Amino acid sequence: MRLVQADAELSAYLIGVDLDRLAAHLIRQLVGGGRPVLKGWPGLPEAPRRRAGDYLAGALATGGPAVIDEVAAEFQAALAGQCPLPASELALVVAALARLVGGGGDRPERWALLAVLGRVHHRHRLRPEHGPLIGAALATVAPRLCPPPVDVGWEHRWRRAWALVVRAAGRMGDGPACWSAEVTGRDLSAEGIAILTVRPWHLLPFRPGQAVPLCLPQHPGRWRWYCPANVPRPDGTVELHVRAVAAGTVSRSLVHEVRPGDPLHLGPPVDVGLSLPTVSPSVPRRDLLLVAGGTGLAPLRALVEQVAAAPDGRRVTLIVGVRTVADLYDAITLDKLDQAHPWLTVVPVFSHDPLAVPGENGDALTVALGHLRSDQEVYVCGPPAMLAGSRSYLD
Repeated sequence: MRLVQADAELSAYLIGVDLDRLAAHLIRQLVGGGRPVLKGWPGLPEAPRRRAGDYLAGALATGGPAVIDEVAAEFQAALAGQCPLPASELALVVAALARLVGGGGDRPERWALLAVLGRVHHRHRLRPEHGPLIGAALATVAPRLCPPPVDVGWEHRWRRAWALVVRAAGRMGDGPACWSAEVTGRDLSAEGIAILTVRPWHLLPFRPGQAVPLCLPQHPGRWRWYCPANVPRPDGTVELHVRAVAAGTVSRSLVHEVRPGDPLHLGPPVDVGLSLPTVSPSVPRRDLLLVAGGTGLAPLRALVEQVAAAPDGRRVTLIVGVRTVADLYDAITLDKLDQAHPWLTVVPVFSHDPLAVPGENGDALTVALGHLRSDQEVYVCGPPAMLAGSRSYLD
């Protein structure tokens, strides 16, 4: 219910509602199983009803951190010391495995789960005989974690999920599977967008342009990708730009719930095609055209910081596409970078604010065409529709 109360679009529907009575009604629905239908919530239209139901169903999908700790203890007992998984990682492992076997959400979430689980497999040198042991132990606790019940299809789902983990292990290489971290700063810089500063307890070895899986203790097993908006800092902190989306349980919590001092977990950094290539000193570096949409600005701003840390004569043009001036959430930092570096040109582009100045109006990709030159390297990061159109626009 805290998620519902923190949502600006839903909190108004709680005015005049007996919260204790509503909570008791929802508990009765949830104890009976299934998805909450929220029939006892007067005046709630269909769209907000589904939105609130998503909050509650997501929060209950794995039962929360207390339940996960109990399940991890049962999982460890079922393994009976026959597998080299460390006790410190069992809660994360069992929640991630249950989520993967249960479907793993959308494709990016499954990739995030496999990045973490693949690193676990590789780091602890799991062998083929460990797969059936882990699957049998997971089956004993799966009724409390997996959306599909443990039935005759369990063995097939487990074998398929474990095969994906084994394949991911071959790609992930050495290193920790997880970094515990603490939120040290939070800035609600625009409607539905938060800039979070987090400090891992151990140094996170990422490079600008990489993506990092993130998981919150209140949503165990749900990993989402975020790209650091900075180069590695001496204090080890990482800046993350998060937009709360309707279907994003983790993103909504990060924007509306998380506060400084709260814990979270980061997974292994992964290349996603946005890192600058390594070139020989004898080869001139090409100028950059960076095109960002929304919070896709984060990894591209990290690239700007990377060039700023070691200027090499290249020029950088950063196109930042948003709907209105109010959506330009990182404007102060962008202005500071633009003023500090003569080789950098920052171009805000407003698709739904024709009176906005300074900047250009229209679609970010269309505006980028006017800045495109044949000697530039082009990097694009933004919403799926923007990425889908980038090749036809900029090829």
